[in-house]
Amino acid sequence: MSENLAFGIDIGGSGIKGAIVDLDTGQFATDRVRIPTPQPSTPEAVADTCRELIDQFDLPKDMPIGITFPAPVSRNIVLFIANLDESWKGVDVAELMERKLGRKVYAVNDADAAGYAEVVYGAAKGVDGLVIVTTLGTGIGSAMIYNGQLQPNTELGHLEIDGKDAEHRASSGVREKKGWTFEKWAKKLQKFYSHVEMLFTPDLFVVGGGVSKKHDKFLPLLDLNAPIVPAQLLNSAGIVGAAALAKKYCENCK
Repeated sequence: MSENLAFGIDIGGSGIKGAIVDLDTGQFATDRVRIPTPQPSTPEAVADTCRELIDQFDLPKDMPIGITFPAPVSRNIVLFIANLDESWKGVDVAELMERKLGRKVYAVNDADAAGYAEVVYGAAKGVDGLVIVTTLGTGIGSAMIYNGQLQPNTELGHLEIDGKDAEHRASSGVREKKGWTFEKWAKKLQKFYSHVEMLFTPDLFVVGGGVSKKHDKFLPLLDLNAPIVPAQLLNSAGIVGAAALAKKYCENCK
């Protein structure tokens, strides 16, 4: 097994998942373990579940641990929350997890972690300039990476399109709820991606989320100046990105 390892934890509204990641390849070095997210999903309960998760692995005490979080995280503080208990607002994620886990951790927004993984190991590997990664799911997550450096907490899904948040107009969840064809949905996506392109002029768009498995049904319908391609890491991206960022963070802290 490679010695270039880190541990990633992906906290979601329904499950908390983790695995050791081989940072040379971006692949799991162990099986992934999943534990249901506790209900109510209070900070203490979620942190205890993260401890239960890592206790199932024989981790060296100095192994970097990255934790994704389903909300913007600025200087380790949760700014607002949608998919977990409201008591998370204002919590210092790193302080809480370090106290519970007894280890140094790196906390990052879940979309940022997934986006970073695509740049280091996936669809945007080797691409210079600005890469914008979006995840199309119940909402629209986003990550911006410039020359390999993550620009965190962009929340492009909350850009206003036709008077509403973009994710209320163009997410995969809206498509499913309204029963749109991929052709009709592509017209909504065109508005969103054209607006983002006008604002930021990226060198590449990467599209993730479960629906990206069907990318051939909608990505070719979009007309943009920048290339737009499907994500490659799919469900492993959050864990892999969190682990990679944790290793980078720990090296910078030495």
